[in-house]
Amino acid sequence: MTFLWPGMLWSLLAIPLLVVLYIFILRRRRRLVARSGNFGLLQQAAQGMRRRAGLRRHIPAAIFLIGIAILLFALARPQMALSLPKREGIVILAFDTSGSMAATDMSPTRMEAAKKVAHDFVARQPSSVQIGVVAFSDTGFSVQPPTNDAQAIYAALNRLKPERSTSLATGITVSLDTIAKLTGQAPEDSGDFPPQLLPTPTAAPPGTYSQAEIVLISDGENTTNPDPLAAAQEAARRGVRIYTIGIGSPNGADLVVEGFKIHTQLDEAMLQQISQMTDGQYYNAATEDDLRAIYQKIEPQFITKREKTEITSLLAGGSILVLLSGGLLSLLWFGRVP
Repeated sequence: MTFLWPGMLWSLLAIPLLVVLYIFILRRRRRLVARSGNFGLLQQAAQGMRRRAGLRRHIPAAIFLIGIAILLFALARPQMALSLPKREGIVILAFDTSGSMAATDMSPTRMEAAKKVAHDFVARQPSSVQIGVVAFSDTGFSVQPPTNDAQAIYAALNRLKPERSTSLATGITVSLDTIAKLTGQAPEDSGDFPPQLLPTPTAAPPGTYSQAEIVLISDGENTTNPDPLAAAQEAARRGVRIYTIGIGSPNGADLVVEGFKIHTQLDEAMLQQISQMTDGQYYNAATEDDLRAIYQKIEPQFITKREKTEITSLLAGGSILVLLSGGLLSLLWFGRVP
């Protein structure tokens, strides 16, 4: 337990002072009874009431002291790590920005159709969902770290444009690195992957998946190393699902790049393997309507997350209940408030 205002704990020193004051009042009351009732019925009545009440006459006062102590403790604004259910998730939108995404077999282009529906996806997410944007071609980088600032995400999406060749592995590893940084893990050097791209994964038990998800939007034509299936295996070990969205048609389309005519077509087999390895799902987004349906199926989950929560209001409410119960007992037993 931690405190926002720890200095207020000194106010608890008032409790022993109140105990001393209570004892002083009791003794003073006895002296008054002794002086005024030595030769009459007053002293006998007081002694009879004390015998009948016994220790019970101190219970309401003790309850009052407990209530005051709780209230003084609450003044320090304590915080506790509580497990609270939250609808939370991390979604990385990994966009293929290779030159083939300029193909026009989706209107107006593959890239623009994917970006438009991504705007719709961002618009309907609750503020508890953090969305990041990663762009990849032969290299990759995080265009927008995970955030719940919708305007920042829209701006990042609007900056995307088709560029060079395609490395699916780079898109996956940059997305994993982004998730790792958000969850407090640092990258390390390993294997064929560049050290600045590879996260330090904590192996997840089989069948266990986190609230983090990667939505990989690509035509699937991998033209650059490293191996995308190795990157997908790393994502599975981290417990991060990858949903792959195939952009384009199996028949493909022709592009003119630097005076050369290039034919590009959707590689569904590769995208299906990536999604299967991570317990995700593959979708063929032949039309814009199909893309919208895909985004609607990818929802953040309800999770139980331990986080520091201020419990001042709970303690203040509890102290009021304790004080009320002490006053009620005093009224029922003695007809007065202690």
